[in-house]
Amino acid sequence: QLQLVESGGGLVQPGGSLRLSCANSGFTLDYYTIGWFRQAPGKKREGVACISSGNVWTSYADSVKGRFTVSRDFAKNTVYLQMNSLKPEDTAVYYCAAVRRINVCLLVEEYDYWGQGTQVTVSS
Repeated sequence: QLQLVESGGGLVQPGGSLRLSCANSGFTLDYYTIGWFRQAPGKKREGVACISSGNVWTSYADSVKGRFTVSRDFAKNTVYLQMNSLKPEDTAVYYCAAVRRINVCLLVEEYDYWGQGTQVTVSS
């Protein structure tokens, strides 16, 4: 059973950067596709970025392309979401999720395991 833990959220000014981490202290994440999702107040949870097992491919929502980068460190068993040029509309609780087999990687329903989330607030 995976136990995903996100960290790295916080308050940042527009145009700033944050790096979120998704770690698992038990089983290796190597064989899992990892997705990053976010949920703003009153809105549905949406896919932001994902990375396949083995780091073969990545995918991004149009709203974050060119600003966010997802990566994986196998040695640390951790997946990262580097967020640059942050905007107020990026404010949300960010979640990481994992699944062994994936069809549509930015789809919430595809994922089996979820972290507890970390708050990202972009405000001046």
